[in-house]
Amino acid sequence: MRVAAEQGRTWALAARGQRDLAELAAGYPELFPARPFDAALFGNVAAAIAFGAPWCDAARLRVTNRAVLWCFALDWLVDYVATSRTEIDRIAARCLAVADGGVPAPDDPLGRLLAELRDELATVAAFPDLRPVWRAELRKVLDAMAREWDWKQASGVDGAPAALPSLDDYLDNADNLACTVVNVAHWIYSGDPDTLAHLDPLIEASAEVQRILRLVNDLGTYERDLRWGDLNALLLVDRSQVERRIDELVARAGELLAPLERSCPEQARYLARQIGFSSGFYRSADFWGAL
Repeated sequence: MRVAAEQGRTWALAARGQRDLAELAAGYPELFPARPFDAALFGNVAAAIAFGAPWCDAARLRVTNRAVLWCFALDWLVDYVATSRTEIDRIAARCLAVADGGVPAPDDPLGRLLAELRDELATVAAFPDLRPVWRAELRKVLDAMAREWDWKQASGVDGAPAALPSLDDYLDNADNLACTVVNVAHWIYSGDPDTLAHLDPLIEASAEVQRILRLVNDLGTYERDLRWGDLNALLLVDRSQVERRIDELVARAGELLAPLERSCPEQARYLARQIGFSSGFYRSADFWGAL
């Protein structure tokens, strides 16, 4: 009974998060079209965050949920809406200007939503000192998404001559998954002194977890990636090599998380639970709705 009650509380966190994300998306209809941003996507995002940090309350997870949804919007614009590298560079420049405190243009819904996130992060005392850390992770995401866009243009994914990256290069670009930038926002907003004191090793561990999630995601979304024209690790090497690399990355992540389990155990569990949730989720589901 106790386990079921705790699971029920976690689902309640997810339900509250889903409603908040649906209301947020309704305010940005040009940014979140019903296809592929269906109700299940909002629920999937909120569930992933709730099950990653079930000890938090809904208020503490609000920024984390919204940061994830913003990253989905960015991914959508870069991967499926943008038609040129110039357009992608313009998106990146606008986002970085907002991260630096700029006012987004009225015709820039992505920037306006990012400004909302920035301003909510700015309500916590740690943000002024840690804004450069958050901005640096945002820059990594923008660069990684642009790099993958370049790879797609030069590869056989969209019918051009094949020039696929190596698996190592692909994993070095795992910031396009936008996991760590969300985690940094989550940690800054928590304001927990132990967490903030260990932010560098947490980010290092998060980067390794991000690589794991990149590959776990690819194993679960291969068919969809083929339909959508996305890159996928299974286009680079066979499944057994991907699974072997996941095992290696999990072992490395365990080494990085071990000292964090002593210094900031809650956040070590948070990262470990991301691996566990994604490993189960991608066996039979996907975040995105249909095009």
